[in-house]
This record gives sequence, C-alpha cells and structure tokens, in this order.
Amino acid sequence: MFKKILYLLAFVFFLIFAWLILKNTDLNTFIDVIENRTFDLRQNIMINEGVKKHNDNIVIVAIDDASYEYILDHYGEWPLPRDIYAKLVDYLELQKPQIIAFDLMFVKSMKSDYNADLELANTFKKYNNVFTSMNFDNQPEELRIPPTLPKKLSINLKNNSNIDFSELTYTNCRTILSDILNATSNVGIINVSRSDDGVLRKMPVLVQYKKDFYPQLATKVGIKYLEDIENQKINSLELSENSILSLGNRNIFLDKDGSAILNWYGPAGTYTYIPMYQLIKAANNEKTNLDYNFNNKIVYFGTTASSLFDIKTVPTGKVYPGVEVQATYVNNIIDNNFIKKVNKSTTLIISMLLAVIIATIVIKLNSAFIASISSLSIYFIYLLISYYTMRFCDLWLELIYPLIFSILAFTLAFIVKYLIKSRDFEAQYKLATTDGLTELYNHRYFQEQMKMQVEQSKRYENNFSLIIIDIDFFKKFNDSFGHQSGDAVLRQVAFTLKKNVRATDIVCRYGGEEMSIILPNTSKEEAHATAEKICKKVAERPFKLVNGKECNVTISLGVATYPFDGENASSIIEVADNRLYKAKNNGRNQVG
Repeated sequence: MFKKILYLLAFVFFLIFAWLILKNTDLNTFIDVIENRTFDLRQNIMINEGVKKHNDNIVIVAIDDASYEYILDHYGEWPLPRDIYAKLVDYLELQKPQIIAFDLMFVKSMKSDYNADLELANTFKKYNNVFTSMNFDNQPEELRIPPTLPKKLSINLKNNSNIDFSELTYTNCRTILSDILNATSNVGIINVSRSDDGVLRKMPVLVQYKKDFYPQLATKVGIKYLEDIENQKINSLELSENSILSLGNRNIFLDKDGSAILNWYGPAGTYTYIPMYQLIKAANNEKTNLDYNFNNKIVYFGTTASSLFDIKTVPTGKVYPGVEVQATYVNNIIDNNFIKKVNKSTTLIISMLLAVIIATIVIKLNSAFIASISSLSIYFIYLLISYYTMRFCDLWLELIYPLIFSILAFTLAFIVKYLIKSRDFEAQYKLATTDGLTELYNHRYFQEQMKMQVEQSKRYENNFSLIIIDIDFFKKFNDSFGHQSGDAVLRQVAFTLKKNVRATDIVCRYGGEEMSIILPNTSKEEAHATAEKICKKVAERPFKLVNGKECNVTISLGVATYPFDGENASSIIEVADNRLYKAKNNGRNQVG
C-alpha cells in the first residue's frame, strides 16, 4: 500500500511540475531557444556528413564587394541605373534560363533616369520568367499612406487550418516602381521570419495585407518552376487542417505562425556565385573570365557585399546572404523537403513515454549505476531517432522537452526508490531489533545499547540507570489461564512500561517474562522514583485476558546506576538482577 501511495504521489508531482513548465511562458521561450539550437546542430551534422546536396541549377548573380566597387567606379552611384538590369536580363535570356529572380527592390530614386526605369519595366513585360520583389512593413500612415496593390499580385488561399497569419499580417507596404507593377504579376514578397534568438530558420510562404495573401518571392519562383515541369497552371493554394500547403504536387508544412521551416544545404557560398561585374562586362562585350552556361538555370540576383546590409544569421552560419536564403527556399521546393515539426501534443506524448520507460528502468533495476547507464542509453537512442527522422523523413522531433521530462522522471524514480528502500530497511531493522510479541526492543538490542550507554557516560561523565522487571508468579499465571492469556499480559505490561517512561528511555524485553528499561542521563534517585511509579501503575491496572475476564498482575523491579553499581555493562546488569531477586525474596510487588 505504501508503494502504491508513493507511486501515485510521484506521478501527481510529475504532472504538476510538467504543467508548471508548460504554463510558464518565459521558460517555454527559453526552452524553444535551446530546442532551435538542437535543430541547428542536426542540420550541420547532416551537412558535414554530406547527406544533402544543393541543386546545381540554382545560381546566384552576386553583387559582392568586387561588383560593388566596379559599379561605383564605372557608374558612380548605387543603386545601378535600371537599364543595366534590363540589359543583363536580355543577355541572360539569350541562353534560355528557366527563371530570373531579383532579390532586389526597384523603388523610386531621385537619381534614376525615368527612361532607364521604363526600359526595365518593359523587360519585365517582355519575359514571363523574370521576377522581382518588394516588402511589407508596419510603418505609420503619417510616414507612408498604405498603397492599394494590383489584385494580380495576390493569390487565392483556401485556409482549412487553425493558422490565422496574425504574425504575418502587415499594415503598410513599400512599393516598387509603378511601371513594373503594371507590367508584370511576377512580384513576390521578401519579408522574413526570425526565431526569438534572431536566427532565420524559416520563411513566410505567404503574408497578409489588406485581407489579401501575397506569396513570398521564392514561393512565386517555386510556382513557376512547378508549372513548367508539371505543365499545369497554379492559380490558388489550399492549406489543409494539418497545416500542409499544397503547391502543385509538393507539400509544405507550415508552423504555427504560417512559415515554412527550411532544410539547409551548407554555409554561405554553397551555391554557384557569379560576380555581377563579370556579367555586366559580358553583356557589354568586354573581356571577362566569365565562362558559365545559364541554360535552364534558376538565376537569382542579390547582394552579398557586407556594406549593402542584406546579411542574415541562419543555422549554418552567422553570415549568410539573404539571396542565398531565397535560393535555399527554392531548393526546398524543388526537392520537396521542407521540415515538418511535430506539434506540442505529440512532443508531450513522446516526453511522457520516455519518462515512463526511464522511471520503470530505475525502479526495476537494483543497481543505481546500471539504471543510470540504461536511462542515458534510452535517451541516446531517442537522440539517434530524432537525427535520422530529420535526415530521412524531414521530421523535427523535439529534444529538450523529452530531456526535461526524462530527467524529472529519473530523479523522482530514484527518490521513490530510496524512500521504498529506506522503509524496507527500517522494517528489516525493526524486525532485527524488536520483539515480535511485545514490540519492545529485543535482548540483542538491549546488550548493544548497554555498551553504548557505558561509552557515552564515560565520555561525558554522566550517569545512566537500568531497571530490570519480572512479572510475579508468571509461570503459575500461564498454568492457570493459558499461554494466550500470558501473552496478552506480556503485551499489556510492555505497553504500561512504555507509557510511563520518557521518550528517550529504552524499554526492552530481557527474556521470558523479564523486561528492562535503560534510562540515559538518569541518577539513582530518579531511576528509583521511576521504578516505584511503574510498579504502582502495573499493580493498579486490571489486565484483560483472552476469555474477556480481567485480573491483576504485579511486578518486581531491580535498579542499578552507572558508575556507582559497576563500571561496565555486565556488572550493571548483574547488580540490577540481584536487586530484582531481592525484591522477589522480600515479598514481590516492590523495587529492590
């Protein structure tokens, strides 16, 4: 019964502690930060093992430090005149790339030449595989009146999930050149999602503005890619109840805020980089080292120069160009390998299951060392499972909540086990030191305590006393009333002795009908007074027999005190025993 109650209390405490963890917002935020780091670690292990290979058909035309210097030297300003981009697009289109995407925003500039802007807008109108970007924000109306965007830029979404996109809803927009907006619908959003620690692990697939949904630039590029290979137009998107967004024959899992968790292919520079100054020189028929075939490639334009401030921190590096994030997103669409993170309910089930397994192991195994190693092994196996499910199934199993629950279960199981063993030890010790009939200490314990009292009295130079008690005419009593009644009298006498001494006094069954009381730090006079009181209490009490009748019993007592009556345990016992027999010889029912 004790074990069952203890198990129940441990389980209740476990549930309360787990509930407190789950309800503490700050603690959950901290746990999520640690969990995100475990995601980063798994991603980097896979990259180091060469598990993932990026798509060679994605190439980045980089406005790197060299290109930025070239632009300033040859054009005298940044950003570039827009007709240069038009010329680059015309040059690339001769090689028939699959898609050209600008991770650049062509906003109005006082230094721009309108004809150059118009030339770029006409280029967007001329080619249906060229994309550009803009972004939303929450700037106040006094700074910028929220513009009304062309309906063709949005996409229809049938949302059957519980995602409300509130974290990806914006109140304002930084538009690009109106001529480009009028010329093409190939305009995507480049807003990003960052975790609480500032690391970019996921990207919005869609964002909301004025109740309409606008696709991420990479989402638009991905849709174009799928339309080309599937030969089917994608005009709308559907989000299922389990937060899966169908994109052609691809499925993208969206987390609770509506973002897609990316699989990463390597550090910055993983994709093929073409410095933009080389492309400019090639388009101008100038001498260049550029020798690259853009046929059937997805070409992304973006800044990588540190001075142009489009640098992100991602799981695979602290310095990662934003354009390469876009490339990674598109690569995920091509490979159909977005990460799916298990929901909190599944995490809790896994955590509880691990906790039960570990608690059972700790309770069942006798060796604390083996139980500890086994528990570590169970969690290590789970670590391996979490790694390989991410590697082969793109599934993110959380590690930190299962770890916390496992440690809690491990600790509680050891506490319960210790309490059970302590109780068992106490029970065994009681059996070894207690008389089963009277529940007094037995003769063995009496001898140990006598030696201990002698040692302590010697050390601290104080007294202790001993009372030895014998029930008068007990043999005749047994013969007259039976052994069962004799046993009943023994138990009642023992109870009377314990009731009339101090908590520090030690009452023992000396043997047969004899009992003894060790009185620590007690003088001869105090011991004699205690003996007289006990003798009187026993004589006055009626004792119940097994047949329901009552009778009176008397006792004889002998008292001895250390060091006056002896200097060791045996001599003290001998003196008390002699005085007991003197009391018997003098008529019983008295103190010798």
